[in-house]
Amino acid sequence: MTIVKHSATLHGHRTSITLEEPFWQELKSIAQSRGMPLARLIAEVDDGRSPDGNLSSALRVYVLAWVKSRTDATETP
Repeated sequence: MTIVKHSATLHGHRTSITLEEPFWQELKSIAQSRGMPLARLIAEVDDGRSPDGNLSSALRVYVLAWVKSRTDATETP
């Protein structure tokens, strides 16, 4: 699986994010479905993560939680 380095501006500072392409594509899809720019979604995840945590990892966990919440919603009777 290809890991790609992306750049984003968060709170006026450039940062580098290293994510596998499926996570990056899903992040873009989530931002679109929430009607927000991708940079704002990334900043939201960044603001909510532990200061000891890694942004790329926090984004992966966010994507996983988003997908699981959608799956759980469709499986609930």
